[in-house]
Amino acid sequence: MGVGISVLIALKATVLFIFFTFLKNLGFSLLSLPFLYASLISFLVSIASHPSIDLPMLLGKNSDGSFPIWSIIMFSPYLFFVRLFCSLRRLKSGEAPYSEIYEGVYVGGWPSSPDKLPPGDPAIIDCTCEFPRKSELTGHAYLCIPTWDTRTPQPGDIERAVKWACRKRAQNRPVFVHCAYGHGRSVAVMCALLVALGVVEDWKKAEQLIKQKRPYIRMNALHREALEEWSKDRLSPPKMTEGMNATSGILTDASRRPRSDKARE
Repeated sequence: MGVGISVLIALKATVLFIFFTFLKNLGFSLLSLPFLYASLISFLVSIASHPSIDLPMLLGKNSDGSFPIWSIIMFSPYLFFVRLFCSLRRLKSGEAPYSEIYEGVYVGGWPSSPDKLPPGDPAIIDCTCEFPRKSELTGHAYLCIPTWDTRTPQPGDIERAVKWACRKRAQNRPVFVHCAYGHGRSVAVMCALLVALGVVEDWKKAEQLIKQKRPYIRMNALHREALEEWSKDRLSPPKMTEGMNATSGILTDASRRPRSDKARE
């Protein structure tokens, strides 16, 4: 996926359009129409997922992880394609659905069923814009950071996810960060979370730690740029304000703890 989702989906749209043209020229006008529609939807997704536009809200995913009916109907050629592709790729790879990176902190792929979730009633951070939250998982604490595949959550979204996750860890609750496969989007958030929890000093060391636990991760330049920007804001001297909440205090304490304390943990 190094070339990015926008290029891959554009190629898919082109192939579908060729099928449409071929069938239409053979006189199968009615049969060709689904290919034309799927091609147009793919071109639309390709444009919306381009880094210069980056509009994951196009798919209409709600904050509770569900998709409205209009989105399921309108974008069905794309939504069902990515689910099928994800299932086939998982079968082929044989990779574990999730990996524990640090005590009570997991990263992995889309939990398509309860058995794909880590143990202990984890709080879930969903970094996908194309996969639904399964109805069987509605009892879990949930935060959606919708992001296109091969793209990155914005620094502000990373910070929001980190603060939310730290609150859950303060309640001694496991946290599971996922994207489609647990290789890119979710790893970027996990890098920031490990820094905020005081497990590592910076996101680069976090990436190394995650790779030891989940060897097939592959963050791209966009993920790293977002983490660099997040680090500049997040790791600068904290601005003490009268209204600072408990979560900010947890994050600041974690990031400023001496290394010797971390080693004893």
